[in-house]
Amino acid sequence: MKLLHSSDFRWLLGGRTCAELGNAIAPVALAFAVLDLTGSAVDLGLVVGARSLANVLLVLFGGMLADRLPRSVILQGTEIAAAVSQGMIAISVLCGFASIPLLIGLSLVNGAVAAVSLPAASSLTPQTVPPEALTQANATIRIGANIGRFTGAALGGILVGLLGTGSAIAVNAALFLFASLCYRGIRATARPAAGSRPLAELAEGWREFSSRTWLWAVVVQFAVINAVNAGGFSVLGPLVADNWMGRPAWGFVLGTQTIGSLCGGLLAARLRLKRPLLVGVGVTFVDAVPLLLLAHAPVLVPLLVASFLNGIAIELFVVAWDVSLQENIPTDRLARVYSYDILGSLITLPLGATIAGPLAERFGTQATLLGAAALVILATAGALLSKDIRTLRRKVPTPVT
Repeated sequence: MKLLHSSDFRWLLGGRTCAELGNAIAPVALAFAVLDLTGSAVDLGLVVGARSLANVLLVLFGGMLADRLPRSVILQGTEIAAAVSQGMIAISVLCGFASIPLLIGLSLVNGAVAAVSLPAASSLTPQTVPPEALTQANATIRIGANIGRFTGAALGGILVGLLGTGSAIAVNAALFLFASLCYRGIRATARPAAGSRPLAELAEGWREFSSRTWLWAVVVQFAVINAVNAGGFSVLGPLVADNWMGRPAWGFVLGTQTIGSLCGGLLAARLRLKRPLLVGVGVTFVDAVPLLLLAHAPVLVPLLVASFLNGIAIELFVVAWDVSLQENIPTDRLARVYSYDILGSLITLPLGATIAGPLAERFGTQATLLGAAALVILATAGALLSKDIRTLRRKVPTPVT
């Protein structure tokens, strides 16, 4: 593959894959660590919500930083910090002094690190490949990431079942260290932002973000969908798994979704869509299917099939979204626009994660999951009402390979 002739792209691919592998192990292990401590969906929601809260508070700072400094350097530092914080969680679990306040505190650290790294990681790809290769580059990055996610989700469930949660979290800490080494090999540097005033730079990024209806409409859509998935999958999913199918099986459900994402990435790399964002937004209707199955029929085989299809849909959207941003936003403002995208998409995650448990206790798990599926359908239908989403076209034709 010609993309792999670029050493910068190879190191980026290696770093993103390794980081995603570690990130896939972490939530599976952490969820069951909390359940082992208290067995409470409310406590699990607080731990998951703490990470999301730190994301929301610091992601704009991360975008501004990524438009000022070399993005590969930022990623090196954030991966080391992630390794240290995850290592502390692993030690606390293995040594028996883990507690909900401690896990919440370390989750805040992890969320802060992710907030700084996300805009840098998302905006680095265009610096490593020519414009006409953006679709294939984004799809390849996603394929590597999804291989890491699939392996990590399955491995996380297996490690938790066989060795315990502490060992699983220790493995993912080591993977973050390796990802940092990969990012060290990238030589591409970001062009610094022209201004020197943080508030002015943030305002400039906001103008780029708010002036495009297709951009903020999709962000609003995913503010709903991501909150629903945080509550439905990260909180209620493990709870349903404990009662119906077992912990290793839940790891395979998550892993099968990632296999679907891998197939979706391969498909996205080959498709020659003139309006990729329209297709990407439309297929997110599929996100409602696993939630409906968790509510009505939490049986392993149907969930595996639904998760696979959901993974394909997710990947078609993400590749279309990244290409749309990278083609339409100036390079020197791209990280700040990504930060507004991430902020808007994640701002409701703490709410989704923290209210899922209380809602399930008040109205029942089934009713809560059905409501979540309905919100996915309504948010996606609302986004498709935007003419800008339906008509946005590719600017640079994708070459036939």
